[in-house]
Amino acid sequence: MSDIIKLLPDHLANQIAAGEVVQRPANVVKELLENSVDALSTKIQLIVRDGGNQLIQVIDNGKGMSHTDSRMCFERHATSKISKAEDLFSIRTMGFRGEAMASIAAVAQVELRTNTDPDTLGTLLRIEGSEIKAHEPVQTNRGSNIQVKNLFFNLPARRNFLKTNTVEFSHIIEEFIKVALANPEIHFSLTNNGQLIYELPAGKLSNRIVDIFGKNYRENIIPCREEIVLAKVTGYVGKPDIAKKKGREIYFFVNDRFFKSYYLNHAVKTAFDKLLPEETNPFVCLFVQIDPEHVDVNIHPTKTEIKFDDENSIYGLIHAAVKKAIGTTLVATALDFDSDVNLVPFSNYFNNNNNSSQHSSNQTNYNSNYSKPNENSNLRNWKNLYSPNFDRSDDIEINPLSSNAEPEQTLLTFGSSINRETINITEKYNEPKVIFQIHNTYILTQVKSGVMLIDQQAAHQRILFEKYSNNLQTQNAHSQQCLFPIKLSMSPNDYLVVCEIEPDLIALGFSLSFLGTDTISINGTPADMPSGNEKEIFEGIIEQFKVNKHELSLGTHESLAKSIASRSCVKKNQRLSMEEMNSIINQLFACKEPAYSPYNVKTFTIIDHQKLYELFR
Repeated sequence: MSDIIKLLPDHLANQIAAGEVVQRPANVVKELLENSVDALSTKIQLIVRDGGNQLIQVIDNGKGMSHTDSRMCFERHATSKISKAEDLFSIRTMGFRGEAMASIAAVAQVELRTNTDPDTLGTLLRIEGSEIKAHEPVQTNRGSNIQVKNLFFNLPARRNFLKTNTVEFSHIIEEFIKVALANPEIHFSLTNNGQLIYELPAGKLSNRIVDIFGKNYRENIIPCREEIVLAKVTGYVGKPDIAKKKGREIYFFVNDRFFKSYYLNHAVKTAFDKLLPEETNPFVCLFVQIDPEHVDVNIHPTKTEIKFDDENSIYGLIHAAVKKAIGTTLVATALDFDSDVNLVPFSNYFNNNNNSSQHSSNQTNYNSNYSKPNENSNLRNWKNLYSPNFDRSDDIEINPLSSNAEPEQTLLTFGSSINRETINITEKYNEPKVIFQIHNTYILTQVKSGVMLIDQQAAHQRILFEKYSNNLQTQNAHSQQCLFPIKLSMSPNDYLVVCEIEPDLIALGFSLSFLGTDTISINGTPADMPSGNEKEIFEGIIEQFKVNKHELSLGTHESLAKSIASRSCVKKNQRLSMEEMNSIINQLFACKEPAYSPYNVKTFTIIDHQKLYELFR
């Protein structure tokens, strides 16, 4: 029998390796930026065109590379970071395995210009699909200038898996933000299709956060610092005011390397216990400093997942640091952006001539402000339940217009969005005999077969979703002009999203003006949108849209209709008038698919006479 096992050619092995390292343009950006950081650069420019598909260029003023090193850096497993196995547990740089550049060169057209000394000639290297096209002297500045063009030009099937340029660029921004947060002492800039998106001067971490996420964060981030023998945690956490209902702004760094950890996310969420609504995520930017011997960063190809040898201690450290920072929020003075949490003793943020009695008083207020507001009233109502004069009007509303006449029987047939069985009900819903609102969350009404319980939030979401979906199709929405235009500062990423979906926002009834690279003016809103909190609703729509679009892979119209329905609908624990409850019932059963919300939650359930009978037997 002849031998059948053979060594793969280098170019094919590199393409296979690229499948782990380079899955989309954002992976290339991450590797190039981290290389520039390792080169001790003080200024790094990132230039992108067409979502990174056509061009990714990184220019830095770092150490640069010699003629030989410029060639060696594109060889697989060629690195200056490790020489023996023990070095894997003392890594303090970003890249170290020597796979990234070889993988990038295998699937793109790469041009590198680099120089170690501005008084001498540098090096030009061109590679296409792992094949060297040129390697020669050239006049260039100190540092490195690398261009990655036509990503996956030799793997068209891989290009087909890429998303739109806007989606790919949003991933690039996320990688850019991670590197920029980890290195506030470096000047970063990001340009997309000739437009400057970020200009981040070197400075303190607090200013870097504000420059990236917006001016609203200036007064809403809290310094955080805690230390044990094993490790130290520093950074900032956001006040509940800037918590996001969808999406995550949780950034963990270990020895200035970004990493993800659902376990430590839980430590943060529990530290905010009862301060945030459900499904709301706080802003967190925390740096863990620990001896590299206690952490393994080499367990995943992308190096975003790591392993601590004592995760429980790190969990407790982060939990305590965040809880302490939140607990002292009300006694802290306004955040001083002329000082740095990493340079100034942590106690300085909170002393500020506050005596112990003031601290104790404020701590009491902190606890009382977030205690359960209904606890005492509920106890009082429970005791009064058996009183003959007990008034239930605070808990339920009763329709005074009840009639003894039998309702006209009408057959209503409707389906669900998930192809469940068709439901047949012989009731007339638009004239219910009696309506209650239970716990300001559910609507209960009498029907011939028993009683029907409606989830007011899910039902209103379904009503608004179908309405806004129709508006997007017909382009026939009504708008109400704002008495005073509302200016809204946004992150560059959100600003680009608004620019992308502006025609659809107009179709929904919004009227917008663009005032710069990060500011818009809301001049009008959909006619039936609740007034008074237009800014919060609009921000929520954009945040929800990004989640629907990127994580759920929904179409633009469906994603936008779901987003505005979710943000504009009545919520749980919201008191409704009799007219509002009647309107929800009537509009719900005029929908094409009334049984489920756009997020696949049941809108109502019916308890028939037999079930009611069984409950008491």
